[in-house]
This record gives sequence, structure tokens and C-alpha cells, in this order.
Amino acid sequence: MKILIVEDEIEIARNIQEYLESENFKVESANNYHSAYHKLLQYQYDCVILDLMLPGGSGLELIKTIRKENKIQPILILSAKDSVEDKVKGLELGAEDYLSKPFHLAELLARVKAIIRRKSSAADFILRYKSLSLDLENRSVYVDQHNLILNRKEFDILYYLMLRPNRLLEKTTLIESVWGDHADQVDNLDFIYSQIKNIRKKLKEVNADVDLQSVYGVGYKLI
Repeated sequence: MKILIVEDEIEIARNIQEYLESENFKVESANNYHSAYHKLLQYQYDCVILDLMLPGGSGLELIKTIRKENKIQPILILSAKDSVEDKVKGLELGAEDYLSKPFHLAELLARVKAIIRRKSSAADFILRYKSLSLDLENRSVYVDQHNLILNRKEFDILYYLMLRPNRLLEKTTLIESVWGDHADQVDNLDFIYSQIKNIRKKLKEVNADVDLQSVYGVGYKLI
């Protein structure tokens, strides 16, 4: 599960991130309006933890903007204790829930899990393309009745490609989607080739009717 924390108070953001990562969530962060806007338009998150007071713009404006772009991102608002009007406005704009500061991390976790459960019950959590099935909740992949054993990165790569079958994904976009905020620490993009190679080999071994196509110097797509 992938979470985005939009919070300009560094210590609060760090505490939330460390806590959620200890619960096996993949977590990214943004500390201002513009970086949050970029991430929300580029990537899909299972839950967005959004502070309403941000450098460069308000959290409410951010919700309005991404809704206009038809981006459905489940949002948990973080707000000051007395900002009832902002909470109501945020819910009216499409946020799923809110939590007043200060808060206990255990309660935050419970709210995040509840949002994810509601979204998963409202939508199919299994992606399918031809004979390929990918179960997001259990992180398992099947080709017909054959279980493909993938490592964490291989699973994430296949997941992002399955979201956009037959569409080319650039290497940099794929790496940012899978490696998140750590992507800028990668010196050489060629390492993703070995992950793609392993996925292709495993698909071929079970005679899958799908493949990963490489477009030299650009990226990959699921065909």
C-alpha cells in the first residue's frame, strides 16, 4: 500500500512516515503545495494524509485542483483542532475523513486502514489483463492457475505496467513510481533491466499470453 504524506512540519511528517513504514506501508512525502500537486497528478496513492496549511497554497485548493483533473485520491485531512469550517469544506470537496492535531499515531493508522478498506470494498482489488491476475491486497500474481513468485520490486513494476496495458512507460516514470522518494539516489537507470528480464522469464515459464516489451532508450510496456 502506498501512502503520501503532505505536511510541512518536518518532525511530524518524519514521525508519521517512520510509524507507517514500521507497519509495512510504502510512504512518500511532500512538504509544500507544488511538490504535492506534482506527485498527486503523476502517481496513484492508496491514501493521502493532507495538512491543510501548506507553503505555496492550501490543502483545500489542492483537493479542488486534483478533483478537477479527475484524479481520485483517497484523502485524510489533518487540521487544527478548532478548524471545523475547514474540515466540513474538505469533506464537501471529497476528502474521506479528517483528524485533528494533535493526534495519536495509532489513531492515524486506524483511520488510514479504514479509508483503504472502504475503497477496496468499493472497487475490485484484483487487476486482470488477459490470463494475468494481480491481487493487490495479498501481493500475489497468477497466470491462469500458476502462481508467479515475484520479489517486491518485480511485483511493483508489474503492477504499474498493468495499470496501463499497451501504453509505454518511460524508465524514469517507472522508477519514480516503484522507488518513490529514493529514486533520485539511483545513479544508473539500467539496473531496472534485470528486474524486467526476471519478470519476462517468469511469464515465459508459465506460457503467459502477455509480455513486457522494451522500447530502446525509452521504457517498457505490457503487451
